[in-house]
Parts: sequence; C-alpha cells; structure tokens
Amino acid sequence: MDNNFSNAERAEVLVQALPYIKKYNGKIVVIKYGGNAMINENLKEQVMEDIVLLWLIGVKVVLVHGGGPEISELMDKLGKKPEFVGGLRVTDKETVDIVQMVLAGKVNKTLVNLLEMKGGKAVGISGMDGRLIEAKMKDEKLGYVGEITKINISPINDLLEKGYIPVVSTVGCDKQGNTYNINGDTAAARIAGALEAENLIMMTDVAGILKDKDDASSLIPEVTVSGAKKLYEEGIVSGGMIPKVDCCIEAINRGVEKVIIMDGRVSHSILMEILTDEGAGTMVIGDR
Repeated sequence: MDNNFSNAERAEVLVQALPYIKKYNGKIVVIKYGGNAMINENLKEQVMEDIVLLWLIGVKVVLVHGGGPEISELMDKLGKKPEFVGGLRVTDKETVDIVQMVLAGKVNKTLVNLLEMKGGKAVGISGMDGRLIEAKMKDEKLGYVGEITKINISPINDLLEKGYIPVVSTVGCDKQGNTYNINGDTAAARIAGALEAENLIMMTDVAGILKDKDDASSLIPEVTVSGAKKLYEEGIVSGGMIPKVDCCIEAINRGVEKVIIMDGRVSHSILMEILTDEGAGTMVIGDR
C-alpha cells in the first residue's frame, strides 16, 4: 500500500466506500475475465485481489473466464494452426479436446489457486459440470463451436450458498456427449441472466465504448439498450465490439440490472467500478 497515505485518509476511503458495500452486500456480481488482463501476471493477481475483497465484504462473485491466447499457444506447440471465422475459433474434434484441456484444466485451476492464495474460497467448474451449459452445434463450418440451448444454474447457486466463489470455464455439452467451445461473453451473459445478477462486468482490452475508437477520452460512460442500438446504426459500435454489446443487451433483457464493459488492463478497475462514484468503462442499462 502507498505509504504516502495517512491512517486518517485510509479511514476516509473506507467510509466513502461504505454505501456501496451496503448496496452490494449479498448481491450477485458476474465477472467475465479473459484476454490481455489474463496474460499479464501482475494484473491477474490484482483482479484476484479485487474479487477476494468483494467476496470478503459479502458480494457473491461468480467468475466466468475464457482463455483464447492459452488455447492458441498450446495449439501452436502441438503444430496446429488456429483458424478463425467471424471472430469464432474453428473447432474440430482435436481442437475441442485442446479447448477442454486448457479451459477446464490449466486456466480454471490456476485461477482457483490464485483466489485461494489471496484468501478466498473458490471452486472451479466447467459448463459440463451439472450440465451447467447445454449447447448444440452453431454452424457445421465452425465444427464444435456451441450455441447455448439451456443454462442449468443449480451448480452455481449451490456453490454460492455454501460461500464459495464459483470459477466457470466456458465449455458446454449436449445430451449425446459432445463437447463444445462456447463464446465466453455469451456464456457470461446467459449465466448472469439466469442468476438475475445485479451486475455483469465484462473485462476487455479497451476502455469501453468509444465515440472515436482511436481516442480513449471519447468514452461513452453510460448508454441504454435503445441508445446502444443507435450506436450500431451510427457505426460507433463496430467490429469486435458488436458481439460484446450484443451480449450486454442479452443480459439486460434476461434481467441483469446493469452491464459494464471495462478495460481489464487498468489496475483495480473492478473495485473502482463497484466501490466508487466514478465507476470504470461504459455502463449499459435497460430503457427507463
């Protein structure tokens, strides 16, 4: 901690956070975590510290994670070239085995371990456990890329009830025993909706929705669902931001109070969002 802070200033920071602590105590917050915030080890530790701190003050945190860069890295080592169509990874039988290994194995257990080391109680599950994420093939051209058909939320509720932080890897299954690679943002939106979460926080590699994609100071701090749809028409939301905003709208339509798209590369951005007036990133809310 910065030693330039006096004890009185530290106490003042905690007092300022008190209304937010009261507001979020006992509430469910779903955090979607992946991309660059996951590659940098220092940032990863800070994200885990934020989650444990929220958990300690009584917030029910559910962590949903991806792991695209790690999947590509292992494919590379195995001499398999990653291929993408419209931002989705083409997933043949061999690739889906790699996805399952990396997401449900290495990445999931690393995050669980980190949360435990920071003082939290965490349990890692995949979308296959308790048939949490049921899916079907989205498009034959993409192979085993899944489209979610059903969320069975009981496994997550059971863990929350017992006081754990559920850590969910986005691998799905069908009744025939096939495994599917599920888009992490879509899974997080559906899980947050099924939980009727207070917030869904989507950590990404940009500051939020920008009026000008090359100017970080053009951040749009808040937008309604209908306002977001206008941003599509104006071309402000384009490229890789379209599926992210689609997921925000999906989550709101399924009963989530608000969704925040934020820069996962900023230190302690989760705490800034939940425990301060300022917030971080772009907040998407329902039409009033």
